[in-house]
Amino acid sequence: MRRFTSSLLGVLAVLAILVGINVLAETRLGRAQLDLTQQKLYTLNDGTRKILGGLKDPVTLRLYYSRALGGRIPMYGAYADRVREMLREYASVADGKIKLEYFDPEPFSDTEDRALAYGLQGVPVDQGGEQVYFGLAASNLLDDERTIPFFQPERERFLEFDLTKLIYELSNPKRPVMGVLSSLPLDGDPRMMMMMRGQPGAGAPWVSMLQLRQSFTVKNVQPDVQVIDPDIQVLLVAHAQNLSDNALYAIDQFVMRGGRLMAMVDPHSEGQASAPNPTGQPVTETSSDLKKLFDAWGIEYDSKQLVGDITGAWRARANATDRVQAVDYLAWFNIRDGLNHEDPATADLSQVTVASTGFLRKKAGADITFTPLLSTSAKAGPLALDQVKTFPDPAKILGSFKSEGGPYVIAARVRGVLKSAFTGPPEPPKGPNGVEGKRPDNFPAYIAQTVQPANLVVAADSDILADRFWVRVQDFFGQQEATPFADNGPFVANLLGTLAGGDALIGLRSRGAALRPFDLVDNMQRDAEARYRQTERTLQAHLDETQKKLTELRTGRGEQGANAVISEQQRVAIDDLRKDITATRVKLRNVQLELRRDILRLESTLRFFTIIAIPALLTIIAVGLGLVRRRRRAVARA
Repeated sequence: MRRFTSSLLGVLAVLAILVGINVLAETRLGRAQLDLTQQKLYTLNDGTRKILGGLKDPVTLRLYYSRALGGRIPMYGAYADRVREMLREYASVADGKIKLEYFDPEPFSDTEDRALAYGLQGVPVDQGGEQVYFGLAASNLLDDERTIPFFQPERERFLEFDLTKLIYELSNPKRPVMGVLSSLPLDGDPRMMMMMRGQPGAGAPWVSMLQLRQSFTVKNVQPDVQVIDPDIQVLLVAHAQNLSDNALYAIDQFVMRGGRLMAMVDPHSEGQASAPNPTGQPVTETSSDLKKLFDAWGIEYDSKQLVGDITGAWRARANATDRVQAVDYLAWFNIRDGLNHEDPATADLSQVTVASTGFLRKKAGADITFTPLLSTSAKAGPLALDQVKTFPDPAKILGSFKSEGGPYVIAARVRGVLKSAFTGPPEPPKGPNGVEGKRPDNFPAYIAQTVQPANLVVAADSDILADRFWVRVQDFFGQQEATPFADNGPFVANLLGTLAGGDALIGLRSRGAALRPFDLVDNMQRDAEARYRQTERTLQAHLDETQKKLTELRTGRGEQGANAVISEQQRVAIDDLRKDITATRVKLRNVQLELRRDILRLESTLRFFTIIAIPALLTIIAVGLGLVRRRRRAVARA
């Protein structure tokens, strides 16, 4: 009886200890975690933590996920677990400012109706048309809404960026203010509209600018500006020509004060060259430069040099005297492989078109981070400005072209502590009749360098914005319909969007995927292919030749004609060929088996360890512990 009471008290004590440990872990260790993944998939970026820690009003995140999707496509089930874990981490870091709700939309249910009302995307998974959902709807106290219509596994690397951007936009519902300083008619040209009346899109606002106005509050900045408006968060300088030192100083100090800049220069603006000046004559000055600023900030750009690319070059009409009707015009080309798919702003883009573009480099010794966003292929090379500026000859350019030095960078992100291009404010501009000019009342004090690392985007082509290089505008019953064939508009809008989000969003980069490839197996497969693929090709070629000979003998083709009778000697040859074919097929099967031999051996070894070895080892350990315990009891009784 005493032994039973002692055992009972021991069991109760163990239970009490376990309950105490659970309570302690829940209260003290609820947020503790250990991320052992190679690329720290579950560790939030400092920028994300800054945004979550700065939330003032609650944000509600509603995850709509159909369990039927994960049941039928396990990859989505694994990704849904990743999304839920990430959302729980967001809620934990936000300290009560993020409310999570989970829904499983059944077909024809109220939950499905709400998912559709939020704009989430339903996807059919069978021929019966049943819709499944895997999206996120978020809202704030003002009922502003943001959604991720469907979580695509292909974008898993940018899961944190997408979630953080969504929360940032809800916590900052006011549209960011963007300043635009440009010599291009981005907002339309009424003079051109009158001159080319009836031609679709003539003189109308550029589509890229219309898209930017949907996301930003746009303020136009005049070329004689002395101070950039403090309300402007991001500044777009697009082919701004002949800027005075006062205007350059205003841009410089805007960056020194922490403003975000996207600077687009151009050695030859096709958009400007195609529009006549007020006298009706072609524009002669079509280049732009920010040399004084770029030199101080560690960026190299030559406004007299262009770059051409054989890869993706547009086909252009040849001269009337040429024998060919069309030829590759190397100065205009599409960029596909040169897009940076590691940057969230360009990850989902497929093609950007550039025209008469320059190129950029990081200046030797510059203490900046220079990250290419848009680059040519390796088959690119320099072009002289004179080759394309006046009556370009595509055939002549192609004939004299040499691809060297590529790839060339056309657009890049620049980050670092930048020094001012000025030692102080320049003299104020003179007024009429040489009267000394005045400074604006809000003229700020001079800053010699950025306090925090600056973030800006630079591009050596402004024709990315021009309609003719990325969108077709057609008149549809009085309405202008724009059909894009490239991603130029989203390219500019996405980059400006990340700049407007500040350091928190700019600092977010792609992560690894939770579904990792089997690197060991892939390497073994490549090594095996290197060893056996040549043998396989030789055997396959021999097999094809043998089968060809057999076909000729069977049909009687050859020297005796198509209707010849097969002789006994030919029958023997046919039998020999059949045996040869059979033997060759056996060799091919053996070679293909060799290709997977090491992989199959690894698979068998893993199966042995997981099915037999590990359970057997645990059984032996358990039996051994039982024997030791039994021996201790026997010794205690004795």
